[in-house]
Amino acid sequence: MNDKHVSRESSFQSLLLILGIIFIAFNLRPALTSVGPLIGTIRADFGISNGVAGMITTLPLLAFAAFSIIAPIIGKKWGNEATLFISLLVLLAGILVRSSGHLGLLFVGTALIGIGIAICNVLLPAIVKQRYPYKVGIMTSIYSTSMGLCAATASGLSIPLAKGVGLGWHLTLLLWGIVALLGAVIWFPQVLKTGKNPILQPAGLSIKSMFRSPIAWQVTLFLGLQSMLFYGPITWLPEILINKGFSISGSGWMLSFMQFCSLPANFLTPVLAGKMKNQRPIVIVVGILYLVSLIGLIIGGNTFFLSLCVLFLGVAQGACISLALTLFSLRSADSTQAAQLSGMAQSVGYLVAAISPIFIGMLFDLTKSWTLPLLFLLLVAVGTILSGLGAGRDVYVGERSPSRNKA
Repeated sequence: MNDKHVSRESSFQSLLLILGIIFIAFNLRPALTSVGPLIGTIRADFGISNGVAGMITTLPLLAFAAFSIIAPIIGKKWGNEATLFISLLVLLAGILVRSSGHLGLLFVGTALIGIGIAICNVLLPAIVKQRYPYKVGIMTSIYSTSMGLCAATASGLSIPLAKGVGLGWHLTLLLWGIVALLGAVIWFPQVLKTGKNPILQPAGLSIKSMFRSPIAWQVTLFLGLQSMLFYGPITWLPEILINKGFSISGSGWMLSFMQFCSLPANFLTPVLAGKMKNQRPIVIVVGILYLVSLIGLIIGGNTFFLSLCVLFLGVAQGACISLALTLFSLRSADSTQAAQLSGMAQSVGYLVAAISPIFIGMLFDLTKSWTLPLLFLLLVAVGTILSGLGAGRDVYVGERSPSRNKA
C-alpha cells in the first residue's frame, strides 16, 4: 500500500510539474501577440505614429535583452522555481497596468510584461534540462506547442473580443491576466516542493567563457534573427494584408492562421532535432520556407496565394522558435549551462530583435509602402539561415570537438 501510495503521489507530482510547465508556456506570448491585430486601434486612440506604435512590441524585447542576462543569476540565488513564480506575478501586474487606458502606463505595463516573460523565457529551458535531461526534445515540444497555441488563440480572439463583443482594446488585453494568474497558482506547488528539497545546481561556465564561445554566439544570432522574423510580422502582418486588400477582421484572423500553422512545426521540430546528430537540415528547410513566403508577400497576389505565403511563414516561425529553444539544451552539458546559454542568447538576441517592429514601422512611414520592410525581413531570413547552420553543429558551448549530444 505504501509503495502504491508513493507511486500515485509521484505520478501526481509529475503531472502537476508538466501542467505547470504548460501553463508557464501559455503565458510566454499572448500578452504580446494579442496586440498586433489591435495596434491600428491603439495607434488611432492615442494619435501616435507607426514608429511609436512599434514600441509597444519593441519594449518587451528590450526588457528581454536587459533581464535575460541576469535571469540565471536570480534563478541561482532564489531558485528557478521561485523565480518563475515571481515572474508570473510581474507579468500579471504588467497586464493590469497596460490596460489602464493611459499612454504612459501603456508603456510602463508593456515593460513589466517584458520583464516577466524574459525571466520565464530563460529559466523554463533550464527547468526542462534539469528535470527531464533525457527527454529534452519531447518536453520542449510540449511547452513550445503550448506557447504557440495560446499565442495563436490570442491573435485570433483580439478583433472578435474588441469589436465583435465590444470589449475594446483595454479589456481585451486585460483578459490575458487571467491566464497569468492561473499559471502562478498552478506553478506555486513547485515553489513549496523545491523549498523543502532544494536541487543543487552545477557551477556552469563563467559569463566571460560563455561570451567567448563561437557556438554560443551562433545560437544567439539564430535566436535573435529568427525573433526578428517573428515579432516583425506579428506586429505588422495585419497592416500589410489590409494594404493588400484584406478586411480588418480578415487580417486579424490571418495572423491567427499564421500562428496555428506553426503548431505542427512547434511540436515536431524539437523531437526531430533531439534525434539528429546536427540540426542543419532543419535550418535549410526552414530557410527555404522563409524565403518563399517573404518573396510571395512582396510580389502579392490573390487571397489564396497570400494565404499560402502566410502558411509557409507560420510553419517557418514555428520550426525556428522551437529549434532555438531546443538548442539551449542540446548545446549545453547541464541545466546551469543551459540557463547561461539561454540568458546570453535571449539578452543579446532580443536586443537585435527589438529593432524589427519599430524599424519596420519607420520604413513604412518613410516610404508609404510595405515593399522595403519586407525586403528587410528577407535579408534577415538570409542571416537566420547562415547563423542556424553554425548553431546546428554538434558541439557543446565551451567545446571545439563534437559533443555527440543525445536528448
